[in-house]
Amino acid sequence: QVQLVESGGDLVQTGGSLRLSCAASGIRFTIYAMGWYRQAPGKQRELVATITGGGTTNYADSVKGRFTISRDNAKNTVYLQMNNLEPEDSAVYYCRATFVRLDYWGQGTQVAVSS
Repeated sequence: QVQLVESGGDLVQTGGSLRLSCAASGIRFTIYAMGWYRQAPGKQRELVATITGGGTTNYADSVKGRFTISRDNAKNTVYLQMNNLEPEDSAVYYCRATFVRLDYWGQGTQVAVSS
């Protein structure tokens, strides 16, 4: 059974930092591309950052220079370090694991940034 369990969401003030974690189980973690996506109320889910099994990263323009995605293959965990948070970053953040046609999502973790 595949599980992606996110944690680390919280309420923070503008300019604050959070680190999200996504622990994966039931998959061969090292071969999966991992990603963080977010969805704010009334908006579509959007890509935040991705990281391949080899460590290549990709970021949405809106988070470049503020967010860092990383992975620990020994712990089957992917992280999202978020710095200098803005109210516009408030959303539910989802973890995603993909490999060819295999595609799994976590349940999400809430991030709220107060102005």
